Amino acid sequence: MQLPTPENTKRILVLGIGNILWADDGFGVRVVEQFHRRYAVPSNVTMLDGGTQGLYLVNFLEKADCLIAFDAIDYGLAPGHLKLVRDEEVPKFTGAKKVSLHQTGFQEVLSAANLLGHCPRQLALIGCQPLDLEDWGGPLTAPVRNQIAPAIELACELLAQWGSPAKLRMAPLPHSEHLLANDIDHTNYERRARPI
Repeated sequence: MQLPTPENTKRILVLGIGNILWADDGFGVRVVEQFHRRYAVPSNVTMLDGGTQGLYLVNFLEKADCLIAFDAIDYGLAPGHLKLVRDEEVPKFTGAKKVSLHQTGFQEVLSAANLLGHCPRQLALIGCQPLDLEDWGGPLTAPVRNQIAPAIELACELLAQWGSPAKLRMAPLPHSEHLLANDIDHTNYERRARPI
């Protein structure tokens, strides 16, 4: 279900960044996946699993007026701490204490989009302090997994501020419209990652 486009249309990109194969590094991807499953957004809002695409994301940023990015960020805080940074603060944090290779790539994406004169005017980074980035093939840790819903709530507040509110879906999202397929969606992946 696509909601109508608001009158004062801003093109908004909601982006999940990270690598689901490295435990908490998959936080951003898992948040955008759940957000898309639970909420319908107006047609001017694009939900994207950015994974570890790095500079390939420049094309998407060029088309956006506003950006909400979810990522695992080492803020030097307690595991599972959720933090929102906005606008000019965003590039600082995407480059602080590299958590993984994709973060440097995302800082470069922002720089490249800025150099091209097409960087989103409004930036919001919703980052979560990871606990474990070394568990190859492992699931999100509990402190990080518990921040998925609060991260989505923050994004909903931002979308409402930007005039493009999300609405809770009344019916489940059809499987064909999920952002991740082939059993790498959160539920199927974690079932495999945690032997019963």
